[in-house]
Amino acid sequence: MALPEHISRASGAPAPSRQPIYALVGNPNCGKSTLFNALTGLKQKIGNYPGVTVEKKIGTTYSQHGQPMTIIDLPGAYSLAARSPDEAVTRDVLLGRRSDTPQPDRILCIVDANNLERNLYLVHQILDLGRPVILVLNMMDVAAQSGLRIRTARLERELGIPVIPCEAVNGKGLVQLRMAMSRPDLPLSRHAWDVPAAIAPAVSDLQASLTEHSGKSPLIARAEALLLLTDQNTVRVAGSAPLHTRTTDILGHWQKKWSSEGTDWAASLVSSRYDAIAKLCAETVEQRTLTSGPSQSDRIDGIVTHPVWGWLVLGGVMTLLFLSIFTFAEYPMNWIDDHVATLSEWVKSSMPAGDLRDLLTDGAVAGVGGVIIFLPQILILFFFIGLLESTGYMARAAFIMDRLMSRVGLNGKSFIPLLSSYACAIPGIMATRTIEDHKDRLVTILVAPLMSCSARLPVYLLMIAALLPSGEVPVLTKVGLMLLMYFLGTAGAFGFAWLFKRTLLKGEPPLMIMELPPYRMPAIKDVVLHMLERAWLFLKRAGTIILGISIVLWFLASYPKVPEGVPASEQLAQSFAGQAGHLLEPAIKPLGFDWQIGIGLISSFAAREVFVSTMGVVFNAEDTGDDTTPLRQALATATWPDGRKLFTPLVCFTLMIFYVFAMQCVATVAVVRRETNSWRWPLFQIAYMTGTAWILSLMVYQVGCLLGF
Repeated sequence: MALPEHISRASGAPAPSRQPIYALVGNPNCGKSTLFNALTGLKQKIGNYPGVTVEKKIGTTYSQHGQPMTIIDLPGAYSLAARSPDEAVTRDVLLGRRSDTPQPDRILCIVDANNLERNLYLVHQILDLGRPVILVLNMMDVAAQSGLRIRTARLERELGIPVIPCEAVNGKGLVQLRMAMSRPDLPLSRHAWDVPAAIAPAVSDLQASLTEHSGKSPLIARAEALLLLTDQNTVRVAGSAPLHTRTTDILGHWQKKWSSEGTDWAASLVSSRYDAIAKLCAETVEQRTLTSGPSQSDRIDGIVTHPVWGWLVLGGVMTLLFLSIFTFAEYPMNWIDDHVATLSEWVKSSMPAGDLRDLLTDGAVAGVGGVIIFLPQILILFFFIGLLESTGYMARAAFIMDRLMSRVGLNGKSFIPLLSSYACAIPGIMATRTIEDHKDRLVTILVAPLMSCSARLPVYLLMIAALLPSGEVPVLTKVGLMLLMYFLGTAGAFGFAWLFKRTLLKGEPPLMIMELPPYRMPAIKDVVLHMLERAWLFLKRAGTIILGISIVLWFLASYPKVPEGVPASEQLAQSFAGQAGHLLEPAIKPLGFDWQIGIGLISSFAAREVFVSTMGVVFNAEDTGDDTTPLRQALATATWPDGRKLFTPLVCFTLMIFYVFAMQCVATVAVVRRETNSWRWPLFQIAYMTGTAWILSLMVYQVGCLLGF
């Protein structure tokens, strides 16, 4: 049998020329991310697979001898017969189809020990690949609480591979796992199962074709042949190699033959696998005790998924989140604000006056500092989202929302991407790849940016600070305003989903089948690690994109130069930025916005939070003689040419409404383009969202003026 040159058939050892590469695979909710974080710590690189917006995580761990080992954390999958883009990536990496990702030498299969039979289906497919595999039985404590006893030694003997009991969240079993990973002589599985006699000739034909035309080993070719027959609608994603014409011809021939005979070939293969798995579980899993009465998870679910109490719990969680944003984050925000001001003053005292000093203070420091000050709120937001995911509550939130989602034409699965979009629309849109129905997935993508993401948070906080100066109103009033913005975005997303499902993308909402994972104590280490990852991405954007935009904006606001002695306001009005703002002013003046706000609207299309740094540059918030004036005070003194106050409470509220609905994020547009493989939908998204934002802002401002606000 021909295997890749870096694999030894006898031992499964990687070539000595490079460190071993492990793929970490498993079902969703089996603790895969927790194990990945436990093994790799901070030694991780996160990005996307080229050609498809599926998150790519690669980390480094070390053997018991201190040798580095690479781990590729593949997207969660129930089967290698892919039904969605993320499962297709897992399949293609394991089969060596992706040129951008090395084919793993070895595979770590992690399973939920409490649901072993269901989880073993994916493991069974992976063992067909003929690669060294380590089976990790995670959540052994949960299995024990359910009265299950797994005969680990018997399971290891039957499969012929190392089987490691583990509790990843508590760190138990990690030493044994590292020892197994360090073995240079990992054995290959001895598992065997019977392919139905009617299907066996087709498997042989496809195996021969894949071996001949793709250069695959016989075992890999056989495994791929079984996948082609199991999945009648194979999902393919950009970056994976296409099948040879001869292979597709053979597949079509057999499918046509079976259809004429009335043979359900896919069901026969799936049934045969489960027969083999059921036999294996009967020999290795023992139900020691019968649980009496509802489990602890069931008792909790009786409250959090209750038709009445469930909504109250969800509302309480969201209120606690936003209350924390305003209270816990106040002190670190003040600390950051003070140090940004100190840095600006130090630069001014250390450099002579001139364009370079102005660039550093008014462009770089004011621009980046005006955004970094909101980092504490971002950290709190991501900490809460990580906490909800880690405890298992996120799936319950989707369950609660399923009835409401069905009324707008979607199901609860769409709520998880929408809820993720509260942090950022990009991972929210990426999360739609788990939605099987194409129309439902597209509708969810179209409305996901309406959920108020963390990039809007700095804009909301700035406008609330200008609208309700500190000390004059209770914190709960500010929290109420923030909740109102989030409610409007959510209501808008549901409203447009209802409209699209009845017009552009008609279709019945599918039934939701979702696994509710058991409740667990939160893995604080993983939550903090996730929070720090996202915070680092935020800081990188502040240090690159926002810094670059701030410098460009400073240049546009400072040039062409006006004669010396002309007021700074006139310099800004005649600058390149001022000219762009004046061109936009006729369209936004009915909303209560002037050309200076127009500059912010233009620049924030790069990233919504850039609006804050833009206002810092436009209103020269960091350059007021010997004192450093906070941006909110600079906004409070801004006026129209006739002396009227610019940032009135009505204008601040209208601006918040605009940012709730406007598509002010070019990165999201790019992701939508990649996900839909067309410019049609992102351009439509820009048009309908920006149009809605303008119309609603116009209505709010004009009605407010009529009412005397």
